[in-house]
Amino acid sequence: MSTTGTVKFNIHRVKDSTVEVKSDTIAIEEPLEIVLKHYSDKAWIEEPLMVTMRTPGDDRSLISGLLFSEGIITSIGDIDNITAFGSNTGKHSVNNSMIVTLNKDNQVNMSKLQRHFMVNSSCGVCGKGTLNAIEIAFEPNINKSVPQVSVDLIPNLPKLLNTNQTQFAQTGGVHASALFGADGEMFHLAEDVGRHNALDKLIGHAKTNNILNPFEQFVMCSGRIGFDIIQKILMSGIGMVVGIGAPTSLAIDLAKKFDITLIGFIKKYKYNIYNGEWRIKPLH
Repeated sequence: MSTTGTVKFNIHRVKDSTVEVKSDTIAIEEPLEIVLKHYSDKAWIEEPLMVTMRTPGDDRSLISGLLFSEGIITSIGDIDNITAFGSNTGKHSVNNSMIVTLNKDNQVNMSKLQRHFMVNSSCGVCGKGTLNAIEIAFEPNINKSVPQVSVDLIPNLPKLLNTNQTQFAQTGGVHASALFGADGEMFHLAEDVGRHNALDKLIGHAKTNNILNPFEQFVMCSGRIGFDIIQKILMSGIGMVVGIGAPTSLAIDLAKKFDITLIGFIKKYKYNIYNGEWRIKPLH
């Protein structure tokens, strides 16, 4: 069991067009299911509130803060206790299901709360009602061998992305996702204050305008790469994603499961390949 919120992965590190295998420290990402137990109509009721992605550790503080910020509680005394329940310990042996028991005087409108969390969720996973809701709905058609991308193209992508970010240039406060061809041609770029929204905009535009060709294209995102980003990429049949920031452990796990090339931490002359090094050519 990890108590630090991190895990080690073997990766391929590219520097000056050469590649070597290294061990890298990755932040753990796992889903946390939150269930509310509250008193209503002279009976105790247990109802799922939401699922949120997080780095395990200090989950009780996370839950207390979330309930306070959302107005579910007004003081810490509104909570009787927060405990783990069920046998869902995930890959890293941490409790991924927690039940919050509110005191009898705390009246909760669950239908209103659940609508609120569904509407205000910031990603494709956060806010869903149960852990089962994050499973992949179908087996995607990912071609393991393509696209083939030059090892020297990757370090140039952040500049290409930044050059075309008009909203970022004006505000400095938005994320971007872009669709690239294997030769570095940019087909479209979308911006939004949310990482997930930017990717949704990109995929929606590409599908609407019939310019998506997963076997010859890949996606680049301006921020870190979490499970939800990989899930969206996967559902579109895209086999390669590049992020300027770091991936999470669950993102790497999903990329490995479905043979997705996952690249991150791009610097001027170096970057990390967390999975799918076979799509990067040549590897010396």
